[in-house]
Amino acid sequence: MASRARPSRPPQRSGNPAVRGGAQSPRTLSARPLDPLRKDVEVGLLPADGAPYPLVLRNPLASWKFGLGGAVVGLGLYLLLVQVVSLATVRLVWGITHPVDYRTYFAQAFAYERPVGLLAANLGIAVLIPISLVLVLVVHRARPRWVFSVLPGVRWRYLLICLAASLVVLVAMQLVLEAVAPSGQVRTQTGFWGFFAVIVLTSPLQAAAEEVFFRGYLMQALGSFVSRPWFGVVMSALVFALLHGTQNLALFVNRLAFGLLAGVVVRWVGGLEAGIAAHVANNLVAFLWAGLTSSIAALRAVQSLTWVQSGVQILGFVLCAAAALGVARLMRLRTRVDLSAPRVTS
Repeated sequence: MASRARPSRPPQRSGNPAVRGGAQSPRTLSARPLDPLRKDVEVGLLPADGAPYPLVLRNPLASWKFGLGGAVVGLGLYLLLVQVVSLATVRLVWGITHPVDYRTYFAQAFAYERPVGLLAANLGIAVLIPISLVLVLVVHRARPRWVFSVLPGVRWRYLLICLAASLVVLVAMQLVLEAVAPSGQVRTQTGFWGFFAVIVLTSPLQAAAEEVFFRGYLMQALGSFVSRPWFGVVMSALVFALLHGTQNLALFVNRLAFGLLAGVVVRWVGGLEAGIAAHVANNLVAFLWAGLTSSIAALRAVQSLTWVQSGVQILGFVLCAAAALGVARLMRLRTRVDLSAPRVTS
């Protein structure tokens, strides 16, 4: 059967009037940054054709001022708004229910002895999603969907496959951990079903928000002024681990390893889907296992791991990363920006 000739595709237009007619290389894009407040600088600036995910925001506005400034503003908003939203959630629920005095309720909530504490923490961290999208739009004048992948947008089928694979791997690792270091007397969390509802409904949102900010916006903001993609991978993982509070060296290495592995996968597959899937699976398994065998409060209080526990968990993260890379290869996912490709989900 004879094939029909494919009509030629019109050239893509950059959102910057000065660079219309062709994509520029990442190296030249940062040479003469534009002022984002100028009225002739349109929203929707395009990355360089062929750019890897960490350099997607390396558009004509790219400079150390906008990259570093956006990262600092994002971290500041994170530290502020997470607390504000969390406190407001607890205060609102207490005002509706009044089960005990506020001081007691507050202490119980943030020790995760009440489901509202976990709900408040998850909703607080969820604000990282709008923070990230607004920063991409306002500071970098790019479409927010570029933060999800080089498609741009979310590749939902890939995300769901990675989620299923990550759940299988991490449940298996949890069983190995239980065999290596038994938790002792098993008891179900008091008020488990309240915690169950909060975990299932909001923990995925919290995990996705951390990935969107740390492996998404922060990595891309750093990449907008440092042309080495691995700089954003390493620095975003380091910030992610440091912001998790008090922790011993084994726990710090555990979190740093997760951040590095998630960043490596993001770099190689061109999107956040695998990192989101592994993070969601990790949180679901950890919280539900704690609720069924000990307590959510006990998990909340963990500030240290043994090297054996940390090593088993890191092995699980490595297997999740390997599965994600294998699936991406089988699906032949686009791993770099292709401005000539149609914008379709995969």
